[in-house]
Amino acid sequence: MNPLKIVIISRNSYPTLSPRSHRTTELAKEFASRGHQVIIYTLLGDYDYTKYSKETGITFKNLGKSKLGALDNVGYKNNQFWAKIGRKLFSKSFEVPNIELLPMVRKALKHEKNIDLLITIAHPHTIHWGAAKYIKNNRNKIGTWIADCGDPYMKNPFKKHPFYFKYFEKEWCRLCDSITVPIHKAKDAYYPEFKEKIKVIPQGFNFNNLKLAHYQPNSVPTFAFAGQAYKGLRDPNQFLKYISSLSFEFKFIVYTKSVKIFDDYKEKLKDRLEIRDFIPRENLLFELSKMDFLINIENKSGVQQPSKLIDYALTKRPILNITSDFKERKAFNAFISKDYSKQAEITNIDDYNIKIVASQFLELYK
Repeated sequence: MNPLKIVIISRNSYPTLSPRSHRTTELAKEFASRGHQVIIYTLLGDYDYTKYSKETGITFKNLGKSKLGALDNVGYKNNQFWAKIGRKLFSKSFEVPNIELLPMVRKALKHEKNIDLLITIAHPHTIHWGAAKYIKNNRNKIGTWIADCGDPYMKNPFKKHPFYFKYFEKEWCRLCDSITVPIHKAKDAYYPEFKEKIKVIPQGFNFNNLKLAHYQPNSVPTFAFAGQAYKGLRDPNQFLKYISSLSFEFKFIVYTKSVKIFDDYKEKLKDRLEIRDFIPRENLLFELSKMDFLINIENKSGVQQPSKLIDYALTKRPILNITSDFKERKAFNAFISKDYSKQAEITNIDDYNIKIVASQFLELYK
């Protein structure tokens, strides 16, 4: 394949720690390593990309600065009074603050010429909306447009949107060449008239230079959870309630930004619960590989799957899948006793190799 000009537009990229940021950065790095010209547009913030750009071969360009409070790549969010009021009053009805990305994306595309492959990455879906507004009248200026969706929008079972946003969704679905989703079940969350455009391409991970600890059983049962938790959706409350009733010593380590959901159990569990902030992926995998086992809280909906399951699998530690209502007490008790016969099986791990994932994207180029 001849070198392509590839433009990737995403709200965030490196150094932000999130699944969509990871998707953006890993794809760009792999494309650049193959000799393609790669440009990433994100909310850069004040991060200095000089060294990272030289190392990766990626050109970083700024979408702009959010006035309403969309997080940039260094975690800045405008929290002035009027921005807070705007988010509180109009977050649902007008997609504040992410609606700002619509004109930002359209403006960014006006600055670029002769784009061979455009990849827009959602969440948030307003990035797709902005691309659609530009491409509607400039289709000949974009070779192939791939709209990548980590989560669905209008048919997202966890977040309902006003009916009128369906027109925005149908517009970008109609105009793009392909829609990529991470799992097969996600196809059910899109309008049936666009099903033929949907391709399943999982989250991609760099398998090179993976550093794991030399595992040795811990002195007390030690297990971990990494990721976001959501009350009533991916909810650890029943699990926390159960382990709070246990009388023996253990250590539950949690890497999360969802600190509040654990607050009620800090006093009950004391030093048996340890809350840590997110850390870079390579460091996280090393730390998780020290655990006796790992906890995955399943989503209630089958159209979404936590991408961290692949990271879990790479640590080579047993994985216990639990539900929000925590009906897996017997399995957990077995894990505590080092009986991992009920561990989750992650098959076809090579499918998640970023080299294979990037090739699948390039195959969609027309």
